[in-house]
Amino acid sequence: MSDQFTKMMPWPEMDFSVFGEVEEKAVGKTQAYVAKAMHRNWASIPHVTHNDDADITEFESRRKAWNQANPDKKRTLLPALMKATVAALKEYPQFNTSLSADGTKLFQKHYYHIGIAVDVPSGLLVPAIKDCDKKTEDELAAELAATSEKARTKGLSMAEMSGGCFTLSSLGHIGGTSFSPIINAPEVGILGITRARSQFLPDENGQPELRQLLPLSLSYDHRVINGADAARFVRFVADFLASYEFK
Repeated sequence: MSDQFTKMMPWPEMDFSVFGEVEEKAVGKTQAYVAKAMHRNWASIPHVTHNDDADITEFESRRKAWNQANPDKKRTLLPALMKATVAALKEYPQFNTSLSADGTKLFQKHYYHIGIAVDVPSGLLVPAIKDCDKKTEDELAAELAATSEKARTKGLSMAEMSGGCFTLSSLGHIGGTSFSPIINAPEVGILGITRARSQFLPDENGQPELRQLLPLSLSYDHRVINGADAARFVRFVADFLASYEFK
């Protein structure tokens, strides 16, 4: 194929000041690193995003009842989602793998470290919460809070951001209906979560019933994951939340 079709066009260099007032700012070190990683991941991985809804009506009812009965040990969605993700990784182990750089080897992981995307003033950091399969909901919640606070204030070491198996990226506290999260290489999947919405759906008798739906957006590496398994993975997470019991 001719270079005219394969070679990327150069970045346009412009003097923006000819159009109006301009303020020049240096890109921060963290943001510059994240930008390079995002560009590499997007350019190197064939992304596909599968969208579905989890019906969390009963989940939210149980969560609110728990919080009312246990005001000192309140529950939130994210630790439960981490539990659901670990269960899904065990059910569909192809999501708990990594490809070698040359694509000739597939590494099956037998540990469950979940990355959590944290919005920080300098950009985006993804700490990996280790051994989530061995931790209680209280332990996960405490570690999430401590790690997120450290990410926003002091920053995180590379060791704290390494070793993840799968990443969760939640925008539910801000809004949105869906998005296409970029996979955090060398992982093969990332689950995006946006704000839950109320919607009328037919009940078993065909009558409208108000339900609470949580949008889930799974981006996956199509070299490793096929579409049917992606759909099954998200359904598993949704069903896990629907029957989730707080402890």
